Formats: sequence, C-alpha cells, structure tokens
Amino acid sequence: MALYFIPLAVTVLFLVNQLTHSLCAQRDIPEEQQPAVFRTINVLITILLISSYFEVLFT
Repeated sequence: MALYFIPLAVTVLFLVNQLTHSLCAQRDIPEEQQPAVFRTINVLITILLISSYFEVLFT
C-alpha cells in the first residue's frame, strides 16, 4: 500500500507547490510573505495526505 501511496503523495505535493507558485505570481504576493504561504499550504496538504493514508489503511 505504501509503495503506491508515497509516490502519489510526493506527486501531489509537487503539483500543489507549482500551483502555489502560480498563485503567488498571479496575486503579486510580496517575497517576504511567500515562505509563509508555502509553509502553510505544505503543512495543510501534508496533514491531508497523512489522514488520507490512515483512512485508506484502516478501512
């Protein structure tokens, strides 16, 4: 199960980071605030992926 989920999670995280970069460029978010935006989104997506993994694992 982890053999399939881990590459999928890495791909999702990579795509979300690309979308976050596009969001920062489109909305003209200052360079000082961009690390906070990336950190917040990455933490939330990681929590979502971990909870999804446990949900799939235990059902």
